[in-house]
Amino acid sequence: MCPSKNAAECAKHLLPVRDALDILGGKWKLPIIIALTFDKKRFKEMQREINGITAKMLSKELKDLEINQLVKRTVYDTVPVTVEYSLTPYGKSLYKVIGELRTWGAQHRKRIGATT
Repeated sequence: MCPSKNAAECAKHLLPVRDALDILGGKWKLPIIIALTFDKKRFKEMQREINGITAKMLSKELKDLEINQLVKRTVYDTVPVTVEYSLTPYGKSLYKVIGELRTWGAQHRKRIGATT
């Protein structure tokens, strides 16, 4: 992939991209982040909004996003207990990245003639 004489330079560029993809990769993480873009949400709200995600997968992905400091889980002392999820300021730093992905994806769809 990288010419051998530029392997170190290539690795310097590749490693942070791999790190980002490890954290954001997969089918569900970006949809969860996008679902939280406009407001905090409760678990069931997100599950209804993100078509096809199971409760088990949503729970797993939210934990991963919380570990990586992108999502904050807030538990309120109510009866029954209320739990809300929101993006952290660090999670909000992804807005520009997601916007660029959206722009590129729209251009790509147009280029290949996708209709859906």
